[in-house]
Amino acid sequence: MIVRAAAAALLLWIAGFMAFALFLPQPAPDGIATDGIVVMTGGRGRVERGLHLLEAKRAKRLLISGADRRVRPHELAAQFKAPMALVECCVDLGHESVDTRSNAAEAADWIARRRYRSIRLVTSDWHMVRARFDLRNATGDKLEIVADAVPTEPGLVDLVREYNKYLLRRVAALIGI
Repeated sequence: MIVRAAAAALLLWIAGFMAFALFLPQPAPDGIATDGIVVMTGGRGRVERGLHLLEAKRAKRLLISGADRRVRPHELAAQFKAPMALVECCVDLGHESVDTRSNAAEAADWIARRRYRSIRLVTSDWHMVRARFDLRNATGDKLEIVADAVPTEPGLVDLVREYNKYLLRRVAALIGI
């Protein structure tokens, strides 16, 4: 009986992983406008995508969650070749988060303070499922979240690690952690 249960669990894990890996989220269309943009740092192309969308007036403000405490607005503008006026007026640097769950909490506070009803979440394709899950848990069902995944080429080990983290977050949420 134990062997059958373990085999069934393994088959479920494999089927779930295959769906996770084969159907990674895609970029959202550029034309969608939201109240704000949240970029979760940690991967290439994320900040650039958020700044591009902000410059294209697809949102009022941008939060870069998980920014290093030493980063200053003028350095951000220089590194990503963004207009300093855009960064000064409309970009907030979140320095309080250290992981996806705290990114979500930091973003939820930012969203609540501004009373935003819609945001565009920008992160890597392999990270989007867990990031969206954590943000939804932190904000509730009333917020419209537009998932805007930055395409990457993750390796098998990265995908397995991320899928397991996602499963653990689901279990933790179920038991109230």
